[in-house]
Amino acid sequence: MADRSPESVAPHVRRLRQRAFSDRLRESLLFLPLVLLVGAVLAEAAAREIDKHSRIGWLAPFTMAPDAAVTLLSTVAGATITTAGVVFSLLVVSLQLASGQFSPRVLRTFWRDRMGQVLIGLLLAAFAYCVLALSQIDTKADDAPTLTMTGAIVLALASILAIVVFLNRITRQQYVGRIMERIQGEADELVQDLPYGSRMGRRVGDPIDPPDLTGAALLVRAHADGWVQQVSHSAVLAAVQPGSVVRLETRVGAYLIRDEPLARIWPQPDAGTARRAARAIGEAVIVGATRTMQQDIDFALRQLNDIGLRALSPAVNDPTTAIEVILRVTSILRPLLRADLPGQAQRDDAGRVLLTPWDLDHAEYIRHGYGQIRLYAGAHPQVALTLVRVLRMLHDVADDEGLHRGAAVEEIDRQLAAVLDDAKRAGLPDSELEPLTAAADRQQE
Repeated sequence: MADRSPESVAPHVRRLRQRAFSDRLRESLLFLPLVLLVGAVLAEAAAREIDKHSRIGWLAPFTMAPDAAVTLLSTVAGATITTAGVVFSLLVVSLQLASGQFSPRVLRTFWRDRMGQVLIGLLLAAFAYCVLALSQIDTKADDAPTLTMTGAIVLALASILAIVVFLNRITRQQYVGRIMERIQGEADELVQDLPYGSRMGRRVGDPIDPPDLTGAALLVRAHADGWVQQVSHSAVLAAVQPGSVVRLETRVGAYLIRDEPLARIWPQPDAGTARRAARAIGEAVIVGATRTMQQDIDFALRQLNDIGLRALSPAVNDPTTAIEVILRVTSILRPLLRADLPGQAQRDDAGRVLLTPWDLDHAEYIRHGYGQIRLYAGAHPQVALTLVRVLRMLHDVADDEGLHRGAAVEEIDRQLAAVLDDAKRAGLPDSELEPLTAAADRQQE
């Protein structure tokens, strides 16, 4: 019998929380620069002590007079702190452009850029190193400390190289195709982890038909406001007694409001057990201020749709970007249709049953991927034609006899019919409607 005790799943919950914490650190513009700043302070202290007790012969080319060392350190310190201000300005401008032109939700791809964080850290590290080294220069000595000056020169050269690399990256990152590529890449990693894996969660039981629920249930309420970023199904199931049924009333990617229903448990346990179960279930649901890509495949579709809707707005009017959005969404949905999703009703060896009726199925992913952008594609013949063609391709995938994706096939057919209706409602002439109708008819054949 599988061990489903709270103690057995505690490490899994800790991993989820550690992953949420590391995800926040990765999007932080403070953490990595602070690490490099502290490293520079420690490196300067170490170099100072080494210079006091020994001379390194192979560093002789970096030997210089104290006056020259003071000038060099002063120049590097002033230049790096000035450049740091310029880099911050460039970063803020990039974030403003990305937010205004694409979507506020794509800003996370810029925050997560390691090169920008490294550059800021190197500039701050070089500034701190040079300022501390200035206080150690003895102008009456014959030579400046060699190792200390070598470190200052290396940091200055590394900062210059990082600036060039950052400018190259920031110009490329503004290209909408690169932004969509990163979003698709994150989604592909989650799709490859389906149905069970290190990121999406381990298997908790065998799929079953949802049981009939009768009698009073214990209602577990949400303890915080925010977006559901991760859920540990193992921890949720371990929170209840053997033979119980627990139904999650939320899903990854949903927004929770404090005190709204989070889960229900049948049969209703006693007061002490109820408190322990409520606390354990609350700990198993990771809630944060924003949606993330830790387990949320649907968030990738949301980000891509935001870019497409902005592209089809009258202010932007960029059908080409909308077409690429549809293609990127399809690149996510095709492998997703072929992948199995975790069962929405599962029973473990101890007779515990977990119900997750709000988890998205394949048909809902199709609807979320195309339903909104389809409403605005009708007035753009090329966008609508691309939509028809990718839906036709997905129909062939979902109609595979070995996949049993009947609900997804029905949703694809509904979306195809809706594309034609939207195009007619948009007032397209018959000459533009004919290719759409022909493509859809080939699908029906």
